[in-house]
Amino acid sequence: MEEDEVVITTNQLAAPPATTAEEAKPEFGPLSAKELQEKRKEFRRIRVPPHRFSPLKKDWLKIYSPIVEHLQLQIRMNPKSRMIEIRTCEETEDVGSVQKAADFVRAYCLGFTVEDSLALLRMDDLFLDSFEIKDIKTLNGDHLSRAIGRLAGKDGKTKYTIENATKTRIVLADSKIHILGTFQNIKIAKNAISNLVMGSPPGKIYANLRIIASRMKGRF
Repeated sequence: MEEDEVVITTNQLAAPPATTAEEAKPEFGPLSAKELQEKRKEFRRIRVPPHRFSPLKKDWLKIYSPIVEHLQLQIRMNPKSRMIEIRTCEETEDVGSVQKAADFVRAYCLGFTVEDSLALLRMDDLFLDSFEIKDIKTLNGDHLSRAIGRLAGKDGKTKYTIENATKTRIVLADSKIHILGTFQNIKIAKNAISNLVMGSPPGKIYANLRIIASRMKGRF
């Protein structure tokens, strides 16, 4: 063997230490709500229609209390822009509560009572759905007025019947219709309203709603 040659045996080639999958995986701890808010504050604006200003002044304490005391959010009324502004703060525990508060205020501005709107804060499976009569059928003038009258009924009988049978709340605002309830119940109420607008007699609608109400009682 020549002097310049170097012999390396297999024993001298040390293999790199083996790493398991658990050692290679990085671990990240969960972020708290405050740490998320440090990066970005959530903010919502809800426009108040003119006809809801007077009721809003009367019910402001009922709207203010659950948002500030229970959801730990900040809320104010901006009279210049005519909007209610909601945002998170340091005391806010759940960042998603700002969207719940916005849905609650929006439901009230659409015409629902404070008590009905509060259900959006307490339950996670409630939704708001809004549509117009022209989305069902194009009506103008007296034909549109008669369709609105058919939906309300005498002394609101038809509207109350649909609400009680489908366990929803309905607001008739001119040609716009707002429904508050679960996804399935909103679908049933919309079908009943669509049939009335298309010209079905109220008696037939009542009969169908009785069948639906009995089925819903059977489920529970």
